[in-house]
Amino acid sequence: MFCAFSGPPNVVRLHGHGRVVLPDDVDFPDLQKHFLDQPQHAVRAIIDVEVDRVSDSCGFSVPRLDYVEDRDLLVRHFGRKNNEEVEAYMTAKNSYSIDGLPALSPE
Repeated sequence: MFCAFSGPPNVVRLHGHGRVVLPDDVDFPDLQKHFLDQPQHAVRAIIDVEVDRVSDSCGFSVPRLDYVEDRDLLVRHFGRKNNEEVEAYMTAKNSYSIDGLPALSPE
């Protein structure tokens, strides 16, 4: 789902089927090029969605907000960790969703 926080109000929803693409997947490098100028340490996954349907609605109640800048806290946080620390963090934090369902495999 995308919301317009500036300009004309609008909400756009993309419907489809997605797949998780992990860093060791053969498709990962080509997909990653769409997001980052250079690879980042501790990237978890990319969700690749085959979109079947696009819908929109008025977005009249979406607030107007101003973009200030990207935050670099996540990059700095993981930049202080080695590969083993990143793996331990991801195993502890990303193996299950917030509702307790299985999520990303720690491997």
